[in-house]
Amino acid sequence: MNALKKLSPYAHWGIRLAVAGVFLFHGLGKFADLSGGAQMMGMPVFVWALVAIFESLGGALVLLGGFLPDWATRLGGLLIIPPMLGAVFMAHWGQWSFAPSATHPMGGMEFQVTLLTLGIFFALRGKEIEKAL
Repeated sequence: MNALKKLSPYAHWGIRLAVAGVFLFHGLGKFADLSGGAQMMGMPVFVWALVAIFESLGGALVLLGGFLPDWATRLGGLLIIPPMLGAVFMAHWGQWSFAPSATHPMGGMEFQVTLLTLGIFFALRGKEIEKAL
């Protein structure tokens, strides 16, 4: 147990890396075909570009927030919230399981709600996440 206690100050890095990895992957990936993604989701290219920016910048700030001042982690969390609310209500609402189905070909909202909750956590706790875990 003492070995685990020695590692506890670094536990926030696992969550930061996981969240940042998801948002950087999905956010940066959207830039490859902004018009196609916007068309698929039935929204203007400008809005889809904002989603890509929010996801990419949010992921980067959550990750870099471990080195930067408190505001970076909080802003990263805040940037994650709108795209996840949009994902839940526009594409995944009505089914909990992430598995695709006949009514929800993009899957349910399980994963998006988890990411939304983590965004809220980062926004509310900021660098205090390092002490929260």
